[in-house]
Amino acid sequence: MVRVVRVVLPAFWPALLFSGVLLLQGCSLLPKKDAGDSAASTPALVSDGGDRAASASTDSEREGKDGKRRDAFSVDVRGPDSVREYLSLHLEIQRYKTLDDLGATEISRLMVAAEANARELLATLGYFTPALTLELHETPASDKAPREIVVTVEPGEITTVSNVQISYAGPIADDPAAESQRDTIRTAWALRAGQPFTQQAWDDAKGVALRSLTAKRFPTGNIEISRAEVDADRHEARLSATYQSGPAYKFGPLLLRGNQRYGADGIRRIAQLPSGADYDQQKLLDAQQRLASSGYFDSVFLTLDTESGTPLAAPVIAQLREAPLQKVVLGVGFTTDNGPRLSIDHIHNQLPLLGWRAVSRLSVDRDIQSLGTEWKAIPGDDGWRWFSGAELKSEQSGSYVVDSGRLRGGRNKTSDHIDRSYFLQYDYATNRGTDAPPSASAVTANWGWTGRYFDDNGSPRRGWALALELAAGYTLTGQQSPFTRTYARWLGIVPIGRADDKDAATLARRSRLQLRAEAGAVVGKESAQIPSTLMFLTGGDTTVRGYGYRDIGTVRSDGQTVAGRYLGVLSLEWQRPFVYKDKLTDFESVVFVDAGAVADKPSELKPKVGVGVGTRWRSPVGPVQADLAYGVDTRKFRLHVRLGFTF
Repeated sequence: MVRVVRVVLPAFWPALLFSGVLLLQGCSLLPKKDAGDSAASTPALVSDGGDRAASASTDSEREGKDGKRRDAFSVDVRGPDSVREYLSLHLEIQRYKTLDDLGATEISRLMVAAEANARELLATLGYFTPALTLELHETPASDKAPREIVVTVEPGEITTVSNVQISYAGPIADDPAAESQRDTIRTAWALRAGQPFTQQAWDDAKGVALRSLTAKRFPTGNIEISRAEVDADRHEARLSATYQSGPAYKFGPLLLRGNQRYGADGIRRIAQLPSGADYDQQKLLDAQQRLASSGYFDSVFLTLDTESGTPLAAPVIAQLREAPLQKVVLGVGFTTDNGPRLSIDHIHNQLPLLGWRAVSRLSVDRDIQSLGTEWKAIPGDDGWRWFSGAELKSEQSGSYVVDSGRLRGGRNKTSDHIDRSYFLQYDYATNRGTDAPPSASAVTANWGWTGRYFDDNGSPRRGWALALELAAGYTLTGQQSPFTRTYARWLGIVPIGRADDKDAATLARRSRLQLRAEAGAVVGKESAQIPSTLMFLTGGDTTVRGYGYRDIGTVRSDGQTVAGRYLGVLSLEWQRPFVYKDKLTDFESVVFVDAGAVADKPSELKPKVGVGVGTRWRSPVGPVQADLAYGVDTRKFRLHVRLGFTF
């Protein structure tokens, strides 16, 4: 019986033990409930049936000195900064370190896959012949993990581009009208011969070229073939890409969706979409912006219909949501020129009988109280529109308070870069205070022209703008006499210098010079009583910093400051981007000097100077500007803060 027992037991227990080991080994690979998607994607690891202590972590191994649960292992990547951070972030093995019961055997197998993964990641950075060493260290005293995987990387020589070939298929290939577009794509190709090859740079270069193709005439273009042939031994990459243009498109009719109150003809005149012209993405966006900024719509979205089968007259679909017929907007603001401000706007999008749009505003701040209204018609086919306006204002102007009124009416036109206007205007101004200048009134015929040629009208980095105003008038108070008024304002932004990052990634970090000039002249008889609102004062956030709002004017013999007939302002500002840890930020530092003068005679212009430093922040709602300026004449510091950029 004893022998029988000995014979039977070995046959039963080994099978039971073997099954138990397999079950336990399988259980060691099951993810925890909170492992999420990472655990779900864990590859199956089969134990070799060795000692359980060598293939599974014990509870004591998984707990640190503080009793908290430790990871199964930690990963330490060692190598140049150019690759170390990238590998630390993207290595797949990082996903498995939080799994329960991963032992040395399973970790060793993960390390084999990690080496192949690291080589793939380094290849995307342009390193195709790296030297990799992966080591597993026991770290029982560590609070992070009982084991540490050390990945040592020597990336080797980076692969550079040896040749780039760009070709075309479809109508663009032999269309003489598309020659300039083909040349533009080739000229703007970002990844050139001699530059480091990376997967990101390769993808970016192809994407930029595709956007350039589809931005004009060929909106359905695509990449037909792209190939990067890498010679790892020579560390060279030969690139080729073929772009299929698809048919050339022209703008067709504007099809409206969602309009109820406004007619199709009026919307078409606001959009100014050039039907019949070659497709241009920028012109489509401009038309969309004109509709959105008109005030008639809460939302506007324009798309080219490429499914209609009519490329030579492709419809443009406008998805519209109309704004309320009337609305009231309450506003709260603050400027360092005039302090806190409260405003109430009333908007009527379709006045009875006229059908014009009216915007009326009541605004109150520390130095200015105003009530005004402006009415605008829908533009005609030529883009010109009628407008009229009226305003009552009381403001601190130099040493006096000026109560003024204004009526105007005329026509204006707004295009992509240029605004034009001509109108008749009536002004009156009453000065309040001790020995205040006499009241005056006048009527003028005015012409205005403004051109903006910035890279970004909201936050420019380069470009220029010019505004001109010409007026011929006649005084209506006192001795009636003619006069003229001329005003010009210019702003130029010029990039200077260039710096590249450590890896020669051609990241532009240009500083800029901003130059600003203003000049104005009112010419008439010395005895002519011209409204002070038509003459000049300067000083403040947007003119001569270091001085109060409109504090610079003509100084009379009694020390009072009044508006003058001649104006001159010059400003020079150096803007420098702020770089932190070799990366551009949204902040810039500035150093500036402003000078401005106002007088009744050109020979009496004596500039007052302000100097200072400041900062710029490209915030989500627009550029924020903060300047600390010192007024050389007043010997006082003044803080200037404002939001947004306008010209």
